[in-house]
Amino acid sequence: MDKLNRYIDHTLLKAGSTEWDINALIDEAIENQFYSVCINPEWVKHAREKIGSQDVKVCTVIGFPLGATTSQVKAFETKNAVENGADEVDMVINIDQLKTGNTDVVFEDIKAVVEASGDALVKVIIETCLLTDDEKKMACQLSKKAGADYVKTSTGFSTDGATPEDVKLMREAVGKEMGVKASGGIHDAEEAREMIKNGATRLGTSRSVEICSN
Repeated sequence: MDKLNRYIDHTLLKAGSTEWDINALIDEAIENQFYSVCINPEWVKHAREKIGSQDVKVCTVIGFPLGATTSQVKAFETKNAVENGADEVDMVINIDQLKTGNTDVVFEDIKAVVEASGDALVKVIIETCLLTDDEKKMACQLSKKAGADYVKTSTGFSTDGATPEDVKLMREAVGKEMGVKASGGIHDAEEAREMIKNGATRLGTSRSVEICSN
């Protein structure tokens, strides 16, 4: 747990981010040896070229931030991202269909991305702040059944981010076989370590440098 940097997806997803902002993010990730940079799809090819042979993965987001695009669009977006050099994709679950109770639709949505991802790792963002505990468990179970590699708490663009309690619930729901990513609202090293203590194997944050300096 001492090497917090290797848990971190160094993240910049806000609108208005420039090429200079992305370059600074990548430079920070290389300097601090963060696990990956997490960026919007438009920057994937640029990031792959800039990172080159450095030991930093390229992660991007799919169906972000609402999860409300169709499965066909998410699959195409995933395939395109992988072709451009993405090592990992963080897809947003179809939250509306989950809350409606259409679990078959949610399962097929995740499966479509998994099948389009090739060798890329797939994380499923379930947006915990919008779900009941039972819905969180169902989302985790559907993600596992569909062959995803990780479940992830949050986009960071909704009403709240990760909590240690949700991380623990998700870890219990998926068991030891899958990864759990805590993302959104992690402010310092203490909070980061609390997420890891509760079962997180990856952390998504834009405060990476500050966290690892604590």
